[in-house]
Amino acid sequence: MDSFELNKIAGAVLGTLTLTLGLGIFSEIIFAPEAPAKPGYEIAVPDGPSEAQAPAAAPSVPIEELFAKASVEKGANVAKRCGSCHNFQEGAGAKVGPDLYGIVDRPVASAPGFAYSAAMKAHGGDWTPQALNTFLANPKADIPGTAMAFAGIPKEMERADLIAYLNSLSHSPKPLPTATAAAAPAAPAAAPAASGGDKPAAPAAAPTGDAGQPTAPK
Repeated sequence: MDSFELNKIAGAVLGTLTLTLGLGIFSEIIFAPEAPAKPGYEIAVPDGPSEAQAPAAAPSVPIEELFAKASVEKGANVAKRCGSCHNFQEGAGAKVGPDLYGIVDRPVASAPGFAYSAAMKAHGGDWTPQALNTFLANPKADIPGTAMAFAGIPKEMERADLIAYLNSLSHSPKPLPTATAAAAPAAPAAAPAASGGDKPAAPAAAPTGDAGQPTAPK
């Protein structure tokens, strides 16, 4: 290949590059994008109540009302979630967690032979039906530091059924509290006894004659 052929090839390549560059510059001149007057994107926010103005969540039903319709049989099914960590039979002993036979109204952290966490030991009190309801809803929130890894039972009716079942695990199950008993007003306090100079005055003696004998009315 002689120098003339090489010059033609080089010229063709150079011409192609020049044409491509020229077309790019020309297209930028014709189709130059216009910058927006206000950079960024406008996000449409729907009109409505803010988070602070959002309606409050409906109050939960008192657990005493749910106890009235709780089912021991359904509670036994709920308890199957706990079977990998707890025993429910009398005398079966602890597993990962303490045995739950007779748990209702039992003092907290009192199952023999089980090593409770420091948080559970310090909690104190008894496992009343109401205390069990609060704990089972969210164990770690109720007793921070508890070793129990269970996340809790968010459904109120399931907790009521489970507590009804746990209450049945006893030789003499106690009646679960009712809404009527929970709402009953306290008996009024007795009036304090009179003291010292506040004693009631004795009735006046009947008038007497000169001889000290009572006189008949005239």
